[in-house]
Amino acid sequence: MAQRVLALAAEEGPERLQEALQGLGEGELGEMVTKQALRGRETAALLRGIFRGSPCSQPSGVLRRLEVYKHCVPLVESGDLHLSKASEIIGLLMLEVRQLPGPALAELATLFVDVVKGGSLSNGKSLELFSTVLTALASSKESLAYGKGELNGEEFKKQLINTLCSSKWDPQSVVHLANMFRDIPLSGEELQFVVEKVLRMFSKLDLQEIPPLVYQLLLLSAKGSRKTVLEGIISFFNQLDKRLKEEQKVPQSVDLEVATVPLDQLRHVEGTVILHIISVINLDQDLGEELIKHLKTEQQKDPGKALCPFSVALLLSVAVKHRLQEQIFDFLKTSITRSCKDLQFLQASKFLQDLFPQQYDITAVILEVVKNSAFGWDHVTQGLVDLGFSLMESYEPKKPFGGKAAETSFGLSKTPAQQACRLGASILLETFKVHEPIRSDILEQVLNRVLTKAASPVSHFIDLLSNIVVSAPLVLQNSSSRVTETFDNLSFLPIDTVQGLLRAVQPLLKVSMSVRDSLILVLQKAIFSRQLDARKAAVAGFLLLLRNFKILGSLTSSQCSQAIGATQVQADVHACYNSAANEAFCLEILGSLRRCLSQQADVRLMLYEGFYDVLRRNSQLASSIMETLLSQIKQYYLPQPDLLPPLKLEGCIMAQGDQIFLQEPLAHLLCCIQHCLAWYKSTVRLCQGAEDDGEEEEDVGFEQNFEEMLESVTRRMIKSELEDFELDKSADFSLSSGVGVKNNIYAIQVMGICEVLIEYNFNIGNFSKNKFEDVLGLFTCYNKLSEILREKAGKNKSALGNKIARSFLSMGFVSTLLTALFRDNAQSHEESLAVLRSNTEFLRYAVSVALQKVQQLEETGQTDGPDGQNPEKMFQNLCKITRVLLWRYTSIPTVVEESGKKKGKSISLLCLEGCLRIFNTVQQLYAARIPQFLQALDITDGDAEAADINVTEKAAFQIRQFQRSLVNQFSSAEDDFNSKETQLLVTVLSTLSKLLDPTSQQFLQFLMWTVKICKENALDDISCCKGLLTLLFSLHVQYKSPVSLLRELAQDIHACLGDIDQDIEVESRSHFAIVNAKTAAPTVCLLVLSQADKVLEEVDWLIKKLTSLGSDTSEDSTQASNQTQALEKGIILQLGTLLTVFHELVQTALPAGSCVDTLLRSLSKTYTILTSLIKHYIQACRSTSNTIPGRLEKLVKLSGSHLTPQCYSFITYVQNIHSESLSFVEEKKKKKKEEAAAVSTVMAKVLRDTKPIPNLIFAIEQYEKFLIHLSKKSKVNLMQYMKLSTSRDFRINASMLDSVLQEHNTEDAENEPDNDQSTTAEQPDENQEPKKKRRRKK
Repeated sequence: MAQRVLALAAEEGPERLQEALQGLGEGELGEMVTKQALRGRETAALLRGIFRGSPCSQPSGVLRRLEVYKHCVPLVESGDLHLSKASEIIGLLMLEVRQLPGPALAELATLFVDVVKGGSLSNGKSLELFSTVLTALASSKESLAYGKGELNGEEFKKQLINTLCSSKWDPQSVVHLANMFRDIPLSGEELQFVVEKVLRMFSKLDLQEIPPLVYQLLLLSAKGSRKTVLEGIISFFNQLDKRLKEEQKVPQSVDLEVATVPLDQLRHVEGTVILHIISVINLDQDLGEELIKHLKTEQQKDPGKALCPFSVALLLSVAVKHRLQEQIFDFLKTSITRSCKDLQFLQASKFLQDLFPQQYDITAVILEVVKNSAFGWDHVTQGLVDLGFSLMESYEPKKPFGGKAAETSFGLSKTPAQQACRLGASILLETFKVHEPIRSDILEQVLNRVLTKAASPVSHFIDLLSNIVVSAPLVLQNSSSRVTETFDNLSFLPIDTVQGLLRAVQPLLKVSMSVRDSLILVLQKAIFSRQLDARKAAVAGFLLLLRNFKILGSLTSSQCSQAIGATQVQADVHACYNSAANEAFCLEILGSLRRCLSQQADVRLMLYEGFYDVLRRNSQLASSIMETLLSQIKQYYLPQPDLLPPLKLEGCIMAQGDQIFLQEPLAHLLCCIQHCLAWYKSTVRLCQGAEDDGEEEEDVGFEQNFEEMLESVTRRMIKSELEDFELDKSADFSLSSGVGVKNNIYAIQVMGICEVLIEYNFNIGNFSKNKFEDVLGLFTCYNKLSEILREKAGKNKSALGNKIARSFLSMGFVSTLLTALFRDNAQSHEESLAVLRSNTEFLRYAVSVALQKVQQLEETGQTDGPDGQNPEKMFQNLCKITRVLLWRYTSIPTVVEESGKKKGKSISLLCLEGCLRIFNTVQQLYAARIPQFLQALDITDGDAEAADINVTEKAAFQIRQFQRSLVNQFSSAEDDFNSKETQLLVTVLSTLSKLLDPTSQQFLQFLMWTVKICKENALDDISCCKGLLTLLFSLHVQYKSPVSLLRELAQDIHACLGDIDQDIEVESRSHFAIVNAKTAAPTVCLLVLSQADKVLEEVDWLIKKLTSLGSDTSEDSTQASNQTQALEKGIILQLGTLLTVFHELVQTALPAGSCVDTLLRSLSKTYTILTSLIKHYIQACRSTSNTIPGRLEKLVKLSGSHLTPQCYSFITYVQNIHSESLSFVEEKKKKKKEEAAAVSTVMAKVLRDTKPIPNLIFAIEQYEKFLIHLSKKSKVNLMQYMKLSTSRDFRINASMLDSVLQEHNTEDAENEPDNDQSTTAEQPDENQEPKKKRRRKK
């Protein structure tokens, strides 16, 4: 039959063909097509023949065509046909679709919908035909029967799509269907419907099938609904990530349940999806814009949803496109700082923490992206690197004007900017560890920045470089050429940068000979440079090399400050360089350094400070170094035993023209000798065996030389008078003359030498009485000079007046000395120590030096002297010193000591100050070791395990000691009350309180105790009162909101200062005795207002959150509405109580000045925040038909009855005060014409003080304006609670006008331009009227 149809189709006339086809029975036509198709012969020709013999003008022809279509669709989907054959059939059918009438198209389309519903699509080939059918149907103008009614083609298509999207889809065919919809013209509504259906299908698909579907969706989004598509994709992967995280948290169950999503598979799918999105954004730029816009709006509502690991990775991948990079980085940077600020804000307030228990931390999210990018996300890495550098540069440490940059390498990151900078470094370090290909690029960029940013602080880049080198030192070998290039620029860099850079790349010097040699060449050149900084850089470099290239046989120093060489590099160095080579190399360097001993003082100083560390790390160099030092000191030492003074000070200075410089820092040289000798005696001599007899004799030479020399210098220094050094009370110490400069240099050198000898003699003295008498003799010399310098500085009113010169004592010695002076109970030591203990000045000096050392540690993270850069040693010394100072302060109270005191601070007070500094320093530098620190202070407790230490309990124990001292202060007689000590105690308590867990019982007890102290003690001392109240507020906010506390304080202030209306008697409700006539204003008042401002800031922040929650219309709306209600309740309660606080303060007769000014500003802020709350409710009424809550109505009523009227009375009161001061000025003016300057000053002050008034009136009026809006929207009359005030109306008193104008014509002309707001115009009138009234009263 098929052959016959083909033959007839070839004829010219179609009549015979039509007859033949009509003669076919039911089903025969389909069978014929199937057979022909399966044989693969001339199927297309047969179909063309059938269509030719079935013209659409005849109903039978249409039916035949329909039969062919209905038969071919299942045939193509059956999978029995070859793909090319199926495409051929579909192509032919698509061509003929346009011929079909509307009803036939409708029937065909319905058939397709049924096929999809039935799930019988296998390869989706026939869907190409479906899209053509729907397109043709949409353009059909005929009326088509649908159900019981009729629809046109477009409406019929819409109904079909609706049905299709409402029915169940086979997961296999989702991609084909999504592809099909691209070819159909869809209205916006239909497209949205389709997109939502496809997104709903995501969860039913296998993970591997999602990328192709995402790609189809993205192509489909070119028609519209981009936001929905992006939102759907991001939230789907966000949910998967969350589910995976939760599964990882739960430990594996016994039956080893398989994870729902394999981690690596999910990451690879996410990576592919991101690639698809980027490729589509390359074609459709609007999609990129839409992505940023969507995430920005989403971030306002719920940052955790907007910036999840997947969306951040996506953003960073898109950022590689330069057009969007700036937008994306700006968005990410603001999000990061905002997240850090919000976290800080939340941590500072218990009230906010209760409302927001879950805190979103973007830093964790971004570091998770770095971790995820290990799964082949190469497209994200460049974005990560750029973001890291962008953060580090945008938020780098700032250099204060004229000062040294604030170091960031030690201590905690406190400000959001510091945290952002630290995050940038973490991103780069983690990316460096994970991605090998990009390592050289990161290294290159870090080195470039270290070189190019020499003027600004680069400590953060050097820290990063150091961490990078430690994480993968051998990577540097591949980039060694880049490092040697950097070395060429060393002589142009600041010394701090050079030291940091060399420390960072030091592991490389051990594995790469070429790098080491190039460094030595650079340093050799630098030593002879004309620039001082270059020579200092050379010394720093050489000292580092000496420290790190050990000669075999050197002692392995247990005191090594830090093993800089990373473990990977410990491929034994001596395998590369034998010990002979190392020794020759080190001696060559020492030779170069000897030349430096004839250079400027700064260069010599670096050498003297560095030699001790070199010795400690490379003990075989001991004899060379000691010989060098010996030959150097001999230039200044006078060996004759009776000659005074023992050292030539003239040789230490150099004159250039009129100027005099220090040439040889002699005290530092002696200090270096003393430390090296002590180390040599304690370490090397003990370890040298009998076999080195000859060598030992040679070494003994310099050791004996040094000992004799130091002994002789000590003896002669004690005998020397100040006149021997040309220094006495009559000497000139002014820094303006050459002689004065010389005397200052001499004085500092002599004092330094005394200190060095004090340390030396104490250490070798072994508690002998004679040696301790020598120590005291040296101290007498030191003290005389110190007194003279202090006296002279006092006369010059210099800031250095009360500071002692930087001490030469080492931190280790200070801790030993203090322990001996205050805590040594050994019987054998008692007699000798009594010599030192009897000298109060010496005791005070010892504690003062300890204080100075701690301050230096706090400010720079290290101290002078040996082990000053070793954090472990510093920590141990801090613990020892704290133990002594604490014991000294608690066992000998200041009162006992002060009775016999002459001048200067008492030792107990110095001890307390020391404790405070140490507590601050430990929290800043050793936060991780606070448990061990507190453990070390508690002598009663044995060596408990670090894990068992309860910080809160230990801190509470220390707090109790200081509480007792404070209570003693309050209970002491008025004459014995020590204001300075009380302030210090309060500060110590607030520092220690940071260690308490705010949820603990101890914290609550401490808070209650502080409240009790404030309630029961009437303090007149303003600074103590300020300290106590600040402590109270800082504790209270961590427990609950302080508004009720503020209300009580405000009532006390009102009762103390009286009412603005003098006829009213304020009932005395004294809650806090600390509020009294002396402290109420301005101290307490300003503190209360500043705390109220903080609460207002919190409320403002909450209202913003509330507004963003209100605009969130997501599925979990019930949860959102619950949170919204909680927020609204919190906001209204806070504002309500604050209104009562201001209600009290506004009626208080505050003195003119800062209190009035601050109160007016706070009131303006309050009304502004009330206005934003009202605006939120106006918005809420627009979006939903909600009525306003009763709570809000009460708040508005309260503001109308308790605040606005009183504000206007207060404004009148303020203007009265100022008018009085103006009238007083005018009277003066009439008496004396020459006091014009005084008059203008008062006028300016009045103008300045009344400036906030118009702003306040404007804020009140804005509030009332929006109340009227809200009343209309909510149908609740809120304005019934507001009373119109007369204070705002113009009152022109005609009878007075002339006289006023005559008096003030000049002033008005000058002042008028300043009053830029119309409301200010009332002031001159208002200022005058009360003045007249007062005069009448007189």
